[in-house]
Amino acid sequence: MFVLGLTGSIGMGKSTTAQLFAELGVPVYDADATVHRLYESEAVAAIEQAFPGTAGAKGVDREKLSGHVVGNAEAMKRLEAIVHPMLRAHEKEFLAHAEQAGAPVAVLDIPLLFETGGENRVDAVLVVSAPEEVQRQRILSRPTMTEAKLEMILARQMRDSDKRARADFVVDTSNGLDSAREQIRHVLAKVATMPRRRS
Repeated sequence: MFVLGLTGSIGMGKSTTAQLFAELGVPVYDADATVHRLYESEAVAAIEQAFPGTAGAKGVDREKLSGHVVGNAEAMKRLEAIVHPMLRAHEKEFLAHAEQAGAPVAVLDIPLLFETGGENRVDAVLVVSAPEEVQRQRILSRPTMTEAKLEMILARQMRDSDKRARADFVVDTSNGLDSAREQIRHVLAKVATMPRRRS
């Protein structure tokens, strides 16, 4: 089975691209959705212990947790040490299921793929991209987004140009769904003939 890493900066259309893969029958692992589930289940006790007052009856309060870790590298490291091993276990389970089901390709949708060394766990990397003005317009139209918040998020992410330079494939989402779909079909045709390179 070929494992394709899917990544891209905020506002580039990564979630939509992941959906398009799923529509074509490709199994997609969503790292963000898995984090949400962990914050409601197995990660709650460990996070509450590390950051007292951040968890309640419904699990981890993301706003309260943000107050502890945003802008604090040491706290962020502590959080990642709790969450990353759990994420990895879920990812492995997902890949095992996809392989058992006979999927020729599986997609790992991981926002911080390059930032966390995730490119070593995949056979190729697809970066979702769009022009900067399109990206900013998309993000700033979100209800709770501010310029300051956006700058903070972008500071944690590798620059789009650097991601594109390291990618095997780039899907440009600025020309609508049909264009993105066509690009994805092209990627799937290409990976069918590519060698595996996971380490």
